[in-house]
Amino acid sequence: MSTPAEEVKAIAKKKKKVPFDYSPYIRGGKLPHIWCPGCGHGIVLKSLLRAVHASGLNQDDVAMVSGIGCSSRTPGYVDFNTLHTLHGRALTFATGLKLANPRLKVLVITGDGDALAIGGNHFIHACRRNLDLTILVYNNNIYGMTSGQSSPTTPQGKISTTGRHGSVDPVFDTCKLAQAAGATFVARGTAYHFQELEKIIFDAFMHKGTSVVDILDACPTYYGRFNKYASATDMMEQIEKDGTVSVKQAEKLSPEELQDKLLRGILHKAERPEYLEEYNKLVTSLQTKK
Repeated sequence: MSTPAEEVKAIAKKKKKVPFDYSPYIRGGKLPHIWCPGCGHGIVLKSLLRAVHASGLNQDDVAMVSGIGCSSRTPGYVDFNTLHTLHGRALTFATGLKLANPRLKVLVITGDGDALAIGGNHFIHACRRNLDLTILVYNNNIYGMTSGQSSPTTPQGKISTTGRHGSVDPVFDTCKLAQAAGATFVARGTAYHFQELEKIIFDAFMHKGTSVVDILDACPTYYGRFNKYASATDMMEQIEKDGTVSVKQAEKLSPEELQDKLLRGILHKAERPEYLEEYNKLVTSLQTKK
């Protein structure tokens, strides 16, 4: 019986395409990973690695920082400069790292609870400063690692361990929050639309300033099981069919048809002075001041 890797190579050979080689970017000694069957984080990771590869950057010039949570285990599996830090504090570590070593391209991997609840204050102010960071929010609507508590993106009426009769809290829209706080690149992708996601992450990665990508993902173990989804595939199909629409598709739809839909793609892009450049101007000004 052939292995999954051998099957991928066989399909690629049939299509006369060379499969992408993930192995240079993976710390094989850290596998197997901890993610549950059906979790979308692995799909996101593959889109992320292809996007970084497309940038042409040397792995030693890339740093990945995370807090705590299922998504935040990602740095443990990849061969970049990596830091696995405190819950909700990934952006503070990333800010210090970028200021100390501007040469590095810094990626922040965080979840909806890590970024928007425990680290919510840091998220707002990172967007405000416009430091050159790329922030990827793996958004699966729940705290997965700690058994399924409500997060700021748990939809109203949905079940969690801290909302057994349905959440009553209004949700944060990650993208609207990021744009309002000052991020100069804001986008949304999904684990279902993985090729589209790769292009979005690449554009975010190449942007000068704070870029935020909200990535809709699936947690079948807690969110899916609590809310009666038939399978992980069912959750992904809900994201594809009922949950999102691309920016291009949205142009052809009426306000009624767009109701309750989240837009995918690049939602906001602006030019604004990058924080480190402004900081260095101040330092130079003070050093030359007589």
